[in-house]
Amino acid sequence: MDDLEIKIAITYKVPKINLTLNGLLRGLDRDREAIMRAVVGKIFEALEEKLREDYPPEQYVWNGHQSSARRLLTSFGEVRYSLAQVTERKTGKSINPLVVKLKIPAYRQYPGEALEAPLGQAIHLSYRLAAKETKRIRGSGPGKSTLWSRMQEMAAATAWPSMKSIPFEFLLVDGTSVKKQGEGGRSDGRMEFRWAWASEKPGKPFQLVGFWLDQDWKAIREDLEKRLDYGRLRMLLADGEMGVPEALLTDRMEFQRCVWHGLHDFRYNLFQDGIKGSAQEPYREGMRSNPLFHLKQVNLEKLTTTDEPVVRKLVETIERGFEDLLAALPPEKYPKTRTYVENFLGAGLTFFKYWLDHHEWPPFTTNVAESGFSRIVNRIKRVGRRWGDTGLSNWLMLAVRKIFDPAEWTNLWRQYFQLHCRLRLQTLHVDYRWILCIT
Repeated sequence: MDDLEIKIAITYKVPKINLTLNGLLRGLDRDREAIMRAVVGKIFEALEEKLREDYPPEQYVWNGHQSSARRLLTSFGEVRYSLAQVTERKTGKSINPLVVKLKIPAYRQYPGEALEAPLGQAIHLSYRLAAKETKRIRGSGPGKSTLWSRMQEMAAATAWPSMKSIPFEFLLVDGTSVKKQGEGGRSDGRMEFRWAWASEKPGKPFQLVGFWLDQDWKAIREDLEKRLDYGRLRMLLADGEMGVPEALLTDRMEFQRCVWHGLHDFRYNLFQDGIKGSAQEPYREGMRSNPLFHLKQVNLEKLTTTDEPVVRKLVETIERGFEDLLAALPPEKYPKTRTYVENFLGAGLTFFKYWLDHHEWPPFTTNVAESGFSRIVNRIKRVGRRWGDTGLSNWLMLAVRKIFDPAEWTNLWRQYFQLHCRLRLQTLHVDYRWILCIT
């Protein structure tokens, strides 16, 4: 590795009055583009001079520089440089040594390093607003179409890894519907967006293990079996969506119905049985008053093995509350609501059974997924509005990494930049002198 010394002389006109810290810093930021452009140009010149050693005159002819300057739009602004060119004597092939040395991509004005900030904003904002905000802050930046195309490019090279070596025991799944975009931006109905999380044991954090668009739960099961040690799973946690337990449960797994959804979905079943408005209130109050819906994970985790009689008593109280509610729901009058409560009672108390067997509390709501995905869902439903399958899938591949795994987001950019070696600052010496101005 060789050292390259670059000497820079900068002269500033300093106001005698009204100079503030912000004014000083913004002035430096404004001039960053000009300073960096000059430095980059000199480094390019120095590298091309050094590269003459790699192109001996008996094999190559140096033909000066290109007549049109190459335009690069970097993170610190525009750089224009006329590349040196050589011709291979034997074949007549024209070569730009600096393009070969620095692996400068053809037909691209924006290097990858200029896209990290705007693409990071596009995770949370629309492509248009991300491009606009980048230009406002930096003075230049890619347009929305460039951001979109580079997002697709990065995501296409990203895939879910195998996680068979991780001893997951708990699987949590959830989903929502998303508006689809057809030709010309028109609405094209809806598609299902589903995701899955897994945890090794109670108290361990859940990590995202996959998401799917327009895939049924059977296909999701097949994908998870390829990437997880699925036979090791002991519990499935989900809301009340039809077909989930049938598709995802194994003989060794137990099913825990999300308690939060159990309470909030109750009113929809009453509505299906013809109970509407204020007529629902006595039944909903009967459901809300059940102690099950007032439990908090943090309080349960304080219980020890000596509290087992208390836990058993609590289970009895909860079951009795559901029995009283069922008594108020005769099957001939409330068939859907009664079936709903019976099914919920069968799957909503599984976490108690787990504690009585292991004295550890598994989660009993899907809030870990719902709260974590609030930003994802907000971007999809309120910022994006309508999505194509590929566009949404590619956006998600990057979004889940930036939001849930910042280290993986950083690693993703290292791979995209293809960083092998980088410029390293060896020394920096800064001095100053006042220049006397005679007026």
